[in-house]
Amino acid sequence: MPVKAKKIKNKVKAISLHGTVPDCRWRKISGKYLLINDFGNFEYLKPVEFDKWLNSKLPEKSKIFDGLAENGFIRNRMDFDKLSSKWRSANSFLFGSAGLHILVMTLRCNHACVYCQSSAIDPSKKNTDMSYRTAKASVDFAFKSPNPTITIEFQGGEPLLNWDVLKKTITYARGVEKKTKKNLILALVSNFSLMTKEKADFLMENEVSICASLDGPKNVHNKNRSYLKASSYDETIKWLKYFNAKHDKQNEKYRIFKASALLTVSKHSLAYGDEIVNEYVKHGLEDIFIRPLAPIGYAKKYWDTIGYSAEDFISFYRKSLKHILKLNAKKVIREKTAIMILDKVFNAHDPGYLDMRCPCGASIGQIAYNHNGDLYTCDEGRMIGWTGDEIFKTGNVFKDSYSSIMKSPVTKSCVLSSNLEQQPLCFRCAYKPYCGVCPVYNYESQQSLWGNMPPNDRCKLFMGIFDTIFELLAKPKEAAILRKWVQK
Repeated sequence: MPVKAKKIKNKVKAISLHGTVPDCRWRKISGKYLLINDFGNFEYLKPVEFDKWLNSKLPEKSKIFDGLAENGFIRNRMDFDKLSSKWRSANSFLFGSAGLHILVMTLRCNHACVYCQSSAIDPSKKNTDMSYRTAKASVDFAFKSPNPTITIEFQGGEPLLNWDVLKKTITYARGVEKKTKKNLILALVSNFSLMTKEKADFLMENEVSICASLDGPKNVHNKNRSYLKASSYDETIKWLKYFNAKHDKQNEKYRIFKASALLTVSKHSLAYGDEIVNEYVKHGLEDIFIRPLAPIGYAKKYWDTIGYSAEDFISFYRKSLKHILKLNAKKVIREKTAIMILDKVFNAHDPGYLDMRCPCGASIGQIAYNHNGDLYTCDEGRMIGWTGDEIFKTGNVFKDSYSSIMKSPVTKSCVLSSNLEQQPLCFRCAYKPYCGVCPVYNYESQQSLWGNMPPNDRCKLFMGIFDTIFELLAKPKEAAILRKWVQK
């Protein structure tokens, strides 16, 4: 006997979609809820406001509702043209290619820095110098990248120990620039101990930007960066002053760049936060890059002596950044990690910090060229290679093409493992739109390219830095200073 279907009246309750929450993430900061969406927009809500927002009870005619709607936090009020344009701007690097090319001119070095990641070789042993043949091949390989702007950064060891090859390579690279009509940026990282007026003039005439390490006042710098023949600090300050005096005068023939300094924080540095910042101000430096040590290469071996916990670094960073903000009342000095994050937050601009991209810059954003022409995903990957583990080696300038490097399993593995969409905890993290992971760090510290984020010290470090910055952005006075740092 057939069964008669019973008619059921579907009574659908009318739901107002004006406040339905779109996909986004949140984190509690300073007693408020910080909302961040994939477009990189953020808003702070008090707990009561947050509850109303979640339950679609915010009054439409309110400043809070309008602000949320403007920034893509109200589902049916999203301006997708505007929002997608911002996302495209922030992620424009995805449509680019390797722009940074790091040439290791030699592994020799005349310093014995406590944290040296590159395991420097004795200055008398020249078998780790890059030959001119290899340097030329490396430059030619770099220009195979489709990127219209090529940055070649000369590193070591101490690159000035291989001056003749360095000099010829700079001249050759400028020639290739003219032939290809690409924009070439040249940079040198040096400890300045072998700098002379003749070398300095050549570098300035060829528009090479200069960067040297400055770890703080004399007692801190020389403790970190030992140089037996003289005071490393004195040599650094002497040439910083020389280059910056030339920069201030300029000339009509060529641009002279202001020399920059690079800070590496060791365990010894932690007690001198204010003094380190003051040292940078003292010498007219406008930026300070407060960088943590990474347990890679030599530093990993001596981590108990020179390293520290993520919590210790975060405390150091917080105090230093607050000191910098106080100094901004009289003198502008900016912190580079904050600048890079703020540039993403307020300008939807990728600042070129390849370790904080998604995916990271391994091969697709940078390539490291060892002294013998071997190619690596990045300079940190090259350092792993120096220990005998070639997991991050992608090829050789004499044997492989640019295309084969991009298609290599090594490159693909790094791209996949640094894609935050495939990192469960990263995907749910509020700071996902601004952050990135480092497969080399993960591999060295956790024996996995993917890593395990909860106990990962790098994750803890950046979580602490993000928290610090967004806590300050919630304060009008501090926020005004931070916004000014990245105003276009």
